[in-house]
This record gives sequence, C-alpha cells and structure tokens, in this order.
Amino acid sequence: MKVELIRDLTRDEVLQKKRELEEELFNLRLKKKTKQAQNPVRMRFLRRDLARIMTVLREEDLGIKKLAENATLSLDKKE
Repeated sequence: MKVELIRDLTRDEVLQKKRELEEELFNLRLKKKTKQAQNPVRMRFLRRDLARIMTVLREEDLGIKKLAENATLSLDKKE
C-alpha cells in the first residue's frame, strides 16, 4: 500500500487497516510456526505496510501532515 493512499484515508479507517494488518501478521506468524505457511514472504510486505501506517499516524500526532477528513478511496486497491 502506498503512503498517498494511506494519507487519503480518515484516522478511523487507518486505525482499522492497522488492526487488520496486525491480525493478518499474527495469523501468518502462527502458520509459519506450525509449518503451514503458504507464502511466508507476505510477512515482509505486511510489516512494511504496518510501518507505513504507523509512520503516517505518528506524523499526524506530531502535526507534520494531516489525514483526510472524509475519504472515498477503497482499501482493496493493490500497489
């Protein structure tokens, strides 16, 4: 997910996306430990997306950049 797409979302949508990524990452870690992971490389992309989201949230907290007030973009779009 690109940073521009994240910044076009509202804070609630960004927090929801963060929770979804954390949950998916947890599930992938669990599958990796039980040797059921089909695509372990996906973990790398999830961690990076999660870091991007956390960076954007931190920027907003510090007042560096603002998130959108009303977003109309879909979270399902791929890079």
